[in-house]
Amino acid sequence: MTVERAAAQLWGFDPEDVTLVAQRENTVFRIGDHALRLHRPGYRTDAQLLSELQWMEALAIGGLSVPRPIPSRAGALIETVEGVQVDVLSWLPGAPAGSGPDLRVPDRTAFCHALGRLLADLHRVSDSWTPPAGFTRPRWDRAGLLGEAPVWGRFWDHPDLDDVDRAVFANVRAKADAHLALLEPDLDFGLIHADALCENIMVTGNQPALIDFDDSGWGFRTFDLATFLMRFLAVPDYADLRDAMLDGYTIRRVVQPGELDLFILLRSLTYPGWIMTRMHEPGGAERSARALNTALPLARHYLEETP
Repeated sequence: MTVERAAAQLWGFDPEDVTLVAQRENTVFRIGDHALRLHRPGYRTDAQLLSELQWMEALAIGGLSVPRPIPSRAGALIETVEGVQVDVLSWLPGAPAGSGPDLRVPDRTAFCHALGRLLADLHRVSDSWTPPAGFTRPRWDRAGLLGEAPVWGRFWDHPDLDDVDRAVFANVRAKADAHLALLEPDLDFGLIHADALCENIMVTGNQPALIDFDDSGWGFRTFDLATFLMRFLAVPDYADLRDAMLDGYTIRRVVQPGELDLFILLRSLTYPGWIMTRMHEPGGAERSARALNTALPLARHYLEETP
């Protein structure tokens, strides 16, 4: 019996009703109104996964439309089947907002305004919640972005960099770190989704809802805004999408353009590090080239234009 079918039985589901819907960091199956997740081996500890599920439950209790963890028949939020960590979440209605820079919604600016409000609400509810003892998630702080051991890897060590581009990454890392250190005392910091891409945003009409909290953790709140907007830098209406999102987010705080631009750069730098351990996977070479082709121009522009 396959892992997903054996896991389905632990939740009392019919193993014949399991349907594959996504195979990315996690492998996700649908069973009726539930999502069964098989986690990438070695990516998260049990304590990290439990913390993710506890936070999602707190967000749901706080009024956000997010997947809710479903205990197994034994009362466990996480089960291990043949060495694979498994959990089950409620299934959110709607469809993904798009893919990459392709935003498939009826009204692009209205959607971005709603997404800005949603992220503000997520940050607000998170700040009103006290994490339980043992809560542990990645830290997208200054060390996690630019330190010696970033969350997603040492982007400046990417094997496809030549000497010139390696120097660009070394220089931008040093300059951005000093810049972030100056801003840090005034920045909003707390729990963030950290991966608000179109693929991780379910939408009904223009109303967004977040899924896939796999990379969530502690971080600068502007990182959430930058994660979404980075994909749209080259589209003709980028300025309208950015302004709408920032306007929606102002129910929490005003984000200055220079702050946002810095975090878009920092977000772009995470991807060359992330892909290094995945370059052997199908499509890895293409994703690697895309990561470098996004991050290097932003890094050069930052070095040239930022005082």
